[in-house]
Amino acid sequence: MLDFLKQLTDPQSIIQYGGLWLLLFVVFAETGLLVGFFLPGDSLIFISGLLCATKPQLLNTPFIPLILLLMFAAIIGNIFGYWFGNKVGAKLYTRKDSFLFKKQHLITTKAFYDTHGGKALILGRFLPIIRTFAPILAGVIKIDFKKFMLYNIIGAVAWIGSIASIAYFLGKQFPWIENYIGYIVIGLIVITTIPVLITYLKGKKK
Repeated sequence: MLDFLKQLTDPQSIIQYGGLWLLLFVVFAETGLLVGFFLPGDSLIFISGLLCATKPQLLNTPFIPLILLLMFAAIIGNIFGYWFGNKVGAKLYTRKDSFLFKKQHLITTKAFYDTHGGKALILGRFLPIIRTFAPILAGVIKIDFKKFMLYNIIGAVAWIGSIASIAYFLGKQFPWIENYIGYIVIGLIVITTIPVLITYLKGKKK
C-alpha cells in the first residue's frame, strides 16, 4: 500500500505505470475529491506535456487530444467538488481533522476566496490545495452554477493549456531537459507552494 501511494504521488510513475487513464483520474481526483489535495497536479501536467514531445510512445496520445482530455477531467472534477460541497455544506467546518482531511485547508481556501472572489476558481487552479477545495467551497456557499461553470471552464483551459503547452514546447526545443525532470518537479512544488503558504500565514494572522 505504501509503495502504491508513493507511485501515486510520483508524476513519472503515474505516467509510466498507469498511462493515460491513471493520468486523467489523478487530475480528476485532485480537482474533485476531498482527499486529492496531496496529488501532484502541476508536476503531472508538465511532465505529461514534456513526455508527449520527447517520448510520445509512453502516453500514445497526440498532444492536442491529450490536453483536451486533461481539460475535460479537470472540468468534471470541479463539478463533482461543487456537488459535494453543495450536499455536505457547513458540516465540513465541524468535521474533525483526519489524515485525509484538514479543516485548515478549507479555511485557507476561504481566505483566498474572500480576497479574489469568483476569480479564485480560476487562480486557484494554479495552486495546490486551493484547487482541490475551491470548487467544494463554491458548492458550500452555493455560488450560481452557471457562473461557477464559466470560471470552471476558463480555469481548466488556462491551467492545463499553459502548463502542458510550455512543457511540450520545451520538450520539442530542448529534448535534453527530460534528464532534469526531478529538479523541475521540485521547482514546481516550491513555486506553487509559496502563494498558498502566504495565504495560510495571512489567514492565521487574522
